[in-house]
Amino acid sequence: MPSVSQSTCVPAPFTAPSASKALKTTSIFALSLPSPYAWLISFARTSITSVLNEAIRTGTLTLSDSDGTCTYYGKERNVNDVHITVVNDTFWLRIMFSGDLGFSEAYMLGDIDVGGTQNLKSLWLDNQAGMEETLSSTFAKVSAAVSGLYNSFLGQTKSQARLNAMASYDQSNELFKAFLSDEMMYSCALWSDAEGGVRGDVEPGMGPTPGDLEAAQRRKIHHVLRKARVRPGHRILEFGSGWGGLAIEAARTFGCEVDTLTLSIEQKKLAEERIKAAGLQDRIRVHLMDYREIPAEFEKAFDAFISIEMLEHVGSKHYHQYFKLVDFALKSRNATVVVSSSTFPESKYTGYQPEDFMRRYMWPNSCLPSATVLITSAQSASQGRFTLEGVENHAAHYPRTLREWGRRLEKNLTQDLISKEHPSLRDSQNYDAFVKKWQYLFAYAGAGFAKGYITCHMLTFIRQDDTPELCD
Repeated sequence: MPSVSQSTCVPAPFTAPSASKALKTTSIFALSLPSPYAWLISFARTSITSVLNEAIRTGTLTLSDSDGTCTYYGKERNVNDVHITVVNDTFWLRIMFSGDLGFSEAYMLGDIDVGGTQNLKSLWLDNQAGMEETLSSTFAKVSAAVSGLYNSFLGQTKSQARLNAMASYDQSNELFKAFLSDEMMYSCALWSDAEGGVRGDVEPGMGPTPGDLEAAQRRKIHHVLRKARVRPGHRILEFGSGWGGLAIEAARTFGCEVDTLTLSIEQKKLAEERIKAAGLQDRIRVHLMDYREIPAEFEKAFDAFISIEMLEHVGSKHYHQYFKLVDFALKSRNATVVVSSSTFPESKYTGYQPEDFMRRYMWPNSCLPSATVLITSAQSASQGRFTLEGVENHAAHYPRTLREWGRRLEKNLTQDLISKEHPSLRDSQNYDAFVKKWQYLFAYAGAGFAKGYITCHMLTFIRQDDTPELCD
C-alpha cells in the first residue's frame, strides 16, 4: 500500500503559503458560500484524498492544503516528486466533478500552485488505471445528486467567466511567433545528433543552444518532402497551410508548385506575406478553403499530397471522405501521399473522445485517430489505389519540441504584445490564465508523448502500381 504521512513542513525547494495567507484565502471563500457548499468542499477533499491514498502506486505526491498541513502520498520520495499547494478550495470541487479537465482549470486560474507540471502529468499517466478505478467508484455515487448545486454557484463566478473566455480566444500570429521556429512549423520537429538528439536540451553539458529548433524543423520539412518523392516542376496539394513553412521550402529548395488550403484568415495573410518576401508568389497559391470544397479542376492534377498534423481536426466520421478527395486530386501514377498526425495507440483509440483539456481549451471538437484507422480509411476510400509505403512514429521527438516551445514562450511573450490583438488580456488575471493555458499544454502533451499515451505517426502511401524506389 502507498504510504501517507502528514506534517506542517514543506521540503525544499517548494514553500507552502503562510498560515495567514491560507486562513485569509479560506475565510474569504467561506464567507461567500452557503453552508451546504462548504460541506460539499469538505466532502470533496475527504473523498479525493482517500482516492489518492489508494491510487498512487508509482511516484510521490506532496500536497499542501490551504490550512497549512502537508501530506505525502506514494511509496518513495525522489527528485521527481510532485508538489501541489492548494490556494483556493474550489480546487477540490473541480477535481471531483471534472477530473483531469477540472485540474487544468484549477491550474489556469491559480487555485493551485504546482512544482513540476511535467512531472505531475507523468504521475497522472503512471497511475491512471488506479486513478480511474477509484475515481469512478467514489464520485459516481454523489455527482448526480450535487452537480446542480455545484454548477449553479460556480457557473456564476468571475473565475468561470474567465475560463469561458479562455476557450474562445482566437490564436494570434503574434502568439505563435513568440514560440515557434523561424519556419513557423506548429508540428513535431525531428532531432538528430547535431542537436544532441531527443534529450539534448536536458542532458548535462549539452543544450539547448540557439538555432536547435530551426535546424530540427528544417530537417522535418526536408524529410517530409523527400518521402513525398517530389521533383522540380512537381505540383503539391497541401491540406493545412500553417504559415507557409513547408510550401515555401518545397518551392524554394525542391522547385515545386504548391496549392495549400487553410481555414484561418490570419494564417493566410501572414503566409502570403512570407511567400511574397521569399519571391515565390508565382509558385504558391494559398486558398481560404475547406478541404471538402476543392474544385473540379484539381482532379488528377497533383504529383504529391502532404498534410502535417491537420488530421486531428477532421473527425472519425470524415476520414473516408478525406482520403477519397486525396485520391481524386492525385495523378493515377507516380503520386505520393504523406500525412502525419498526433494519434492514439490502437488500444486507446475510440471514435468518441470525451471533452478534456485539449478539446475544451485548445482544439474544440478535435479527435485523434489511430494509425490503423487511417490506413484502413485510405485503403477503403481509394478502393485499393493506394499502397502503404511507410509508417513512422515520431512521438519520441515531440517532448523536446514542446519543451523548446515552452522556453521560447516564456522568453518572448509579453502582455503588451498579445493584448494588442486581445484587449481583455490587459487584465493581469486574464493574462496569467492565458499564459498558464499554454504552459499546461506543453507539459500535458509532453508527458503524453513521453509515456506512450499518445503517439505521432507519419504515413506514406504510393499508387498501387508504383515502384517503391528506383531500384533497377
